[in-house]
Amino acid sequence: MNPKLRTARIVLPVVMGVLCLLAWEAIVRGLRISPHILPGPADIGRALVEDWPLLSAALWVTLKITASAFVSAVLVGGAIAILFSLSKWIELTFFPYAVIMQVTPVVAIAPLLIIWVDNVQAALLICAWLVAFFPILSNTIVGLNSADHNLRDLFRLYGATPGQTLRRLRIPSAMPYFLAGVRISGGLSLIGAVVAEFVAGAGGQGSGLAYRILEAGYQLKTPRMFAALLMISCTGVLIFLATSWVSQRILRRWHESAMERES
Repeated sequence: MNPKLRTARIVLPVVMGVLCLLAWEAIVRGLRISPHILPGPADIGRALVEDWPLLSAALWVTLKITASAFVSAVLVGGAIAILFSLSKWIELTFFPYAVIMQVTPVVAIAPLLIIWVDNVQAALLICAWLVAFFPILSNTIVGLNSADHNLRDLFRLYGATPGQTLRRLRIPSAMPYFLAGVRISGGLSLIGAVVAEFVAGAGGQGSGLAYRILEAGYQLKTPRMFAALLMISCTGVLIFLATSWVSQRILRRWHESAMERES
């Protein structure tokens, strides 16, 4: 990539963000808006520093649920996608139920899971997994089925077993689709964890940053609410950057979508 373009991709968003924060602070101070209604960036930063022990502990809880749900979604979703690709009958039988799991709002499922599962953390993990699971499954299935049919016929002609065809042709062909699903699933894992924590927090079960947002709302500590929201947003951005970096590293040497070209 052109060095100037690489620099611009970093500098321009940072400059725009700083300008927006300055304008936000100026409007809040100029109109004398109460911090209970709309805190300025300075108030949010102060709350982040003062409440760091409380918020960092809650962030760690949310991160553990997010990471567990994400890893489970990648492993289980990938394994089920491979199983579906090996048997069309199994895919036709069970894929509709995966769709039902995906389209059912997690907000509707979370209260039931919290009632049925004695461990609140386990219930939150299941909710986050349900949200993150489907992109891995659907993307990987598409990738496995998109392998060149001429190459599949060639493998069959040379007597390759289904396992050899899967390992040497279909999985490499599916890798870009799988990694795209991973990038989507990373953010959805966090979203699922936060939504489940909101439901649990509304029911009096304290856990994670979402509960701290609810708690701060009840206490009219709006700067703390914004500080917790900022931590969630930054976590989501870091997850996306990490999964994008891994995808780039895996694909950059052989796949068109990640190869750098001279401009």
